[in-house]
Amino acid sequence: MVSTSPSSNNLSIHELLEKFKSSSIRQKRTLTKEIEERVGEIAQLGSEVLSPFDPESDDWAAGWILQILQRHEPDALKNVLEKSSAGWFKSPSAVDIDYAPLQEALLKENFEEADRLTSSTLRKLAGPDAEKRGYVYFSEVGFMNGLDLETMDRLWIAYSQGKFGFSVQARILKALNGRYELLWPRIGWKKDAVWTRYPSAFRWDLDAPEGHMPLVNQLRGVRLIDAILTHPALTDRR
Repeated sequence: MVSTSPSSNNLSIHELLEKFKSSSIRQKRTLTKEIEERVGEIAQLGSEVLSPFDPESDDWAAGWILQILQRHEPDALKNVLEKSSAGWFKSPSAVDIDYAPLQEALLKENFEEADRLTSSTLRKLAGPDAEKRGYVYFSEVGFMNGLDLETMDRLWIAYSQGKFGFSVQARILKALNGRYELLWPRIGWKKDAVWTRYPSAFRWDLDAPEGHMPLVNQLRGVRLIDAILTHPALTDRR
């Protein structure tokens, strides 16, 4: 069990959580360790702990609280989630896709499984032909439902300290002036001009480079990932 010794700044747990919620992204990340150290106090708050947060958002402060409860206080997590078997974050779908398995994998930091589920969902969104062949053509991306792409993106961001997600990759690409040859090494998909071997050489944890996940089959070239990252539902989020 993680130590629950008092914080060096002597904030109450409510004050610490409020600071965590209202801080900038950079400040939030510096507080993650302290939040985890006080998980015992957080567990005692029950469902109250998430009352300041919006389940329709992608606020990863709430996601991190859920993840540390899953790590250290799984029984308390059940009380926090109460009857929400589909996961705490809302995950709407326009085509009746159940995102509970994806949210559970992300909550448990099983990122490799979450990536597989994301790929499977992309094939479902692309249509029966994509499901049958086992991969998506870039020309099929435009027909994917925007609400579902947004839901997947929100969940990835919420459970990754804001590091992973399609819109994160799109933001990095924009900062690189749209140069994919610079994006690949930046997000860890290529090193020394060699593609990272899937799945063994990828990083399936929160220490992976920003934008490392979810994966898109880079061997199919730029057009597929470009079609995804420039989908209107994701460019709005970027």
